This record gives sequence, C-alpha cells and structure tokens, in this order.
Amino acid sequence: MICCLNPDCQSPQNPDEKQFCQTCNTPLVPLLRNRFRVIRLLSDEGGFGRTYLSEDTDKLNDCCVVKQLAPKFQGTWSQKKAMELFSEEAKRLQELGEHPQIPTLLAYFEQDNCLYLVQQFINGNNLLQELQLRKAYRDWDIQSILLDLLPILKFIHSRGVIHRDIKPENIIRRKSDGRLTLIDFGSSKQLTAAVQKKHGTSIGSHGYSAIEQIRDGKAYPASDLFSLGATCFHLLTGISPFQLWMEHGYSWVKNWQDYLHCPLSYELAKIIDKLLQIDIQHRYQSADEVIRDLSKQYTHLLTPASNSFLATSTKKAKANAYSQKYIFLRNLLLIVGTILFLGLGEFGYRNFQQIQAAIYSRLIPPQKSPVNSDAVIYQPPQKPAEKITLVQTIPEPEKLVSSVAITPDAKTIASSSNSMVKLWNIATGKEITALKGHTQNVNVVTISADGKYLVSGGDDKTIKVWNLNTKKLIYTLISHTDSVQDLAISKDGKTLVSASDDKSIKVWNLATGKLIRTLIGHSDWVRSVAISPDGVTLASGSFDKTIKLWNITQQKPINSLTPNSQTVISLAFSPDGKILASASRDRQIKLWNINTKMEIRTVTKQDNNVTSLAFSPDGKTLVSGNRDCTECNHTIHPNIKLWDVATGKQISTVNGHTNTVTSLVFSADGTTLVSSGDDHKIKIWRFLI
Repeated sequence: MICCLNPDCQSPQNPDEKQFCQTCNTPLVPLLRNRFRVIRLLSDEGGFGRTYLSEDTDKLNDCCVVKQLAPKFQGTWSQKKAMELFSEEAKRLQELGEHPQIPTLLAYFEQDNCLYLVQQFINGNNLLQELQLRKAYRDWDIQSILLDLLPILKFIHSRGVIHRDIKPENIIRRKSDGRLTLIDFGSSKQLTAAVQKKHGTSIGSHGYSAIEQIRDGKAYPASDLFSLGATCFHLLTGISPFQLWMEHGYSWVKNWQDYLHCPLSYELAKIIDKLLQIDIQHRYQSADEVIRDLSKQYTHLLTPASNSFLATSTKKAKANAYSQKYIFLRNLLLIVGTILFLGLGEFGYRNFQQIQAAIYSRLIPPQKSPVNSDAVIYQPPQKPAEKITLVQTIPEPEKLVSSVAITPDAKTIASSSNSMVKLWNIATGKEITALKGHTQNVNVVTISADGKYLVSGGDDKTIKVWNLNTKKLIYTLISHTDSVQDLAISKDGKTLVSASDDKSIKVWNLATGKLIRTLIGHSDWVRSVAISPDGVTLASGSFDKTIKLWNITQQKPINSLTPNSQTVISLAFSPDGKILASASRDRQIKLWNINTKMEIRTVTKQDNNVTSLAFSPDGKTLVSGNRDCTECNHTIHPNIKLWDVATGKQISTVNGHTNTVTSLVFSADGTTLVSSGDDHKIKIWRFLI
C-alpha cells in the first residue's frame, strides 16, 4: 500500500499501482526524498500535519516514523509556533538520539511545501496501552520503571533539554528487550538563561505537567520529575491525572495516596510524594537525587552497557572532565538472598550505537577499571506481575551457548559452547572450571538426578561422562557414526539415552558405560529424546516429521505419532508422565496423552518458532524458547513463553535473549529456570511456583 500525503485526505490508503489518490485525487509520492516509502497513517495532528509509518529503502526497508508538518493557517502565529517546535524536535533528536532509549533522527527536510522529520520506529506498546492490557502495576513495577527512565532524564537534562511532556503515551516499552524508550520531543525546550527569564507558551499535558510549566511557561529538570511522578500515579491507580486536574486542579496531588488500590512501601510512597510536590522548591531537583533515594531500597540493577561502550564512554568522560563519581550501594542476589555488589554511576553518555540498554549503574571492580568481561550482569524483574523474573545474566564472550543443565541442589550450571563444557557457580555467576575433551562442538549437556554424573555429546560423534564431584572424565562412549544431538537420563540415574544424526537412538548403562541396545526406526536425523519419569517410555523426535514412542527395554517402537508435516524440534514429558509436549517447525506446540496416544490440544501462535521445551516440576506450566526468525513473513523474537498446561493458553511472554534460545532447564525445586542462547548468554530466572 501507498499512503496519500495530503493532510486533509480522509482515506489516505491506496494500492501500490495508483498514481493519484483514489479519495482526494492528490498525486501520490512513491518515495519521500527518494528514500522513504510511506505506507500507513499513524496519527493526525489536528490541522498541523500527520505521522506515518514508513519504510527506509536505504536500510533494507526498516520501519521508520515520518512526521509531517503542514499547517493550514499559513502566516499565522500558530504556524510559526508549530514550525519552531518542529525544528526544535529535529534538533533535539539529532543531539539526543545517540542515547539507546531515545529515537534516532534519520532525516529532516522540506518537500512540496511541507516539513518532514524522519525518526527511528520503536516497536512496542506505550505505557498507557500496557496499562490497559495489564490493569495493575505493583510496587516493584514502578521502581523498575523509575530506574529505567531516570537515567534517560539525567542524560537529556545534562544536555540542557527539558522534555516537558512526559506521560504514559510518550513512553514505549520495546518488544525486543523490554526497555523503555522516551519519545515525542516536540514539546522539548532548550534550558537556557533566556528561556528561564521570559515567560513562554504553556506546553505539555494538563495533569501531568508541573504548575510552573502550565502557569508560567517555565520548565526545569524538576518539571519533568513532576510529570514522571504523575505518570507513576496513573500506572498505580489507573486514574488519569488529566481527569483529576479537570475536576480538582492541582489539589488532588496533596492526597494522591487516597486513590491507591493497594498500599505502597513507605520508601516508594515517600519518593513519589516528593516527585509530586506542587512547590518546585520542595520537589526533587535532579534525576540523580531520585536515583540516590531509590538505591537505598531498590535491590536490582539495570543491564550494563557493553564493555566496548564502557571503555569509550570512560575515555570521553575523562576528556570532558566528568570527574565526579558517585557510588550506589546494595544489590540483592535473589537466589541466595544476600547483598553482593556495589553500583557505580556517572559515565559519559556517548557512542551508544552498540548498546542495547541504558543503565542507572555500572558494576566496577575495586580498582575502578571498566567492567570485567566475566562479570555477572544483574537485572530487575522484567514483568514482576508474572510468574518469571530475570535474576542475572552470565556472559559467555565470543561463544554460542548450545545447552545448559543444572545440578539438583541448584548450585551449579553446566553449559556447552564450542568444544568445551563449562561449570558455573549459580550464586556468583563465576566460572568454576572448563572440562576439555571433545574435539568438535558440544551440542548437549545433561546432569543425572542424583548429581553424580555430567554427560555431554557433540559433533565429534562421542558421548563423554564426567564425575561432577571430581570434575574428571570417567569414560567416552563411542558408537554413533554421526553427531550426537540430544541426551536424556532416567530419573533413577541408571539409563542414558542418546540421539544422533546417524538416525539412531542408543540406550546405555550410565554406571558402566556399556551399550545396552540401539533403536532403529527413524528415517532421518534424530534431534530430540525424552524419558518418562517411570523410566519405561522413551519418546524421540526426528527430521522425518514423526514422534516415536518406545518401551525402553525393547528395540521396536510401540507407537508412531505424526504431529504435522514439519520437523520435530523438542520433546518433554510432564512430571507425572501422563503428557508429552512436542514442538515442530510449523510453529505448533502439541500436548499428547501418553495413555491414549491421542492429541490433547494444539497450542498455535504465529510468533512461535520453538527450539526447546521444559515442564515446571509441578507440571502446571510449560515453558518454551523461541529462535529468531529473520526469514519468516512476520517478526519472531527470541523470547521465552509460559503456557498453562491445563488450558493451553499463553500465560506470558518474557524477553531477555537477543538471539535464539537454545536450551531451557528447571531446578529440581522449580524455583529456578536456566536458559541459554546464541547471544552468548546464560540467563537465570526466578520462577514463582
């Protein structure tokens, strides 16, 4: 489709082949500035222009936003003011767009008597839309939002810019990583002496804007902080400050806590109360002040920037004489319940191109050198209202993590990457040791239920069994004639099963390493195996598009299930052994009744592209990991999804990995979920049971 750029057109959508708008007969513009293809109207600015969704043909048709200024009232004060604000917005984006949580300016130009501003498209819901979907925010949701937004405000205020229109509609949560992005700098204003001295025009949103901004046209950093407090109030209560302002003016601010549905912690209530002070002298004066108060009781740190950014920004900070540094204390490691780390603030905000998230603190070793590449990255709860919370991220530099396993006591993680198996301390995130022995990529690791054995399999066609206590290789199993792709150990720890690209499944005595039998039945690569909790039934999935069920003591399959016409990717038994979950490349997850061998239900979502499955130990929740799908007709993100086993309904989607999720595993008590990905990361999640 092509969109008509006449700001008065009532129906601007047109088929691609049209040269004139079929509604208003205006000539259609195939490409603005021979680059931007306008495809859909996003919003109408009420006589001053429109905002469109567009494609950037210079960047492989990446989505972007085109803002059009076409005021109807030529030569009027309104037109002059609109053009002034439009130009100011472009200047602000040019200057501030280097921050990863502010849209980047792509172009600013005039064409056909209209001004156009083109900026980065932020894919996600704004906080007002999110509120309508969620209905309620809790104490820690607001703390997380504050700690994500305050560094952005600190950044823009340090550049002499006041946003002047902070509200839920102007804050978007990116779907890619869950971080917040501040948009719409059309009302922003340079904080200069001239502006402070003269009365300006009231710009902002009533109810959200501070009294000095509405009454006097003046704006300060504290003005944005009032708007941030009003935004938090709206999210906590579901009540629009605009509605209250219309009825009560600013009097509602004095008794804002009367509108709460649930009580807040004393500390957070005190912070919001100070944000919402009518008198600017009694309000927070800077983002730093709010961060300092939050750090006294908030126990999660936001994701640090990449090491390359830290090094660059540190040098530039020194070059620009940023000498003052401050230290924030307290970080609670949720798994062990102890306070571990110090947070250090104030690095220059420069060269953000390779960063995925801004930060409020950066972890620094005692020597005050940039963050070590082995440091554990602590993150706040992404969606605390849901069942899963990201606790920490362990980076594995330059290596794709293909598989993870966790010991029964939930103290150690095993991971496979390249030709190596690594062990990690789950409490500290530090590497314990690396187990070397494979000569090619290790595809899978698993740990026996008694915690005695770690087993790995790889492209070198071998299976290696390690003693977890001594970290020594016990023996190497050689029988497969192609890559070993999956492993499963029976609950009693006696039997090991392996799946291979040689189309076979092998059953081993784990204690002795002896081959018991070879199962032949698939006509293509076997990529997934699972053993039922009773140790009797074995399920296998293959590129031949079938699932086969075996009695582990026999050599022929007892049943063959054909879930669909696509490759079977992953299998998992429920803890009671009554249900088998399967995932296939048609983006469907199926649940099977093991007794009847019949399908219970199909979980179908267009945005699934499942790589791994895991049941929670209570059997109530199925967790799936997705792979990134750039070749699909629609966007598929590498996220983790939670499903209700009883209904098949999706509970939630959790973002964290930035590339394919390769493996998922629960701790024995069900409180910890570990995931791995092609983004070189191991992530540890707290799971609410």
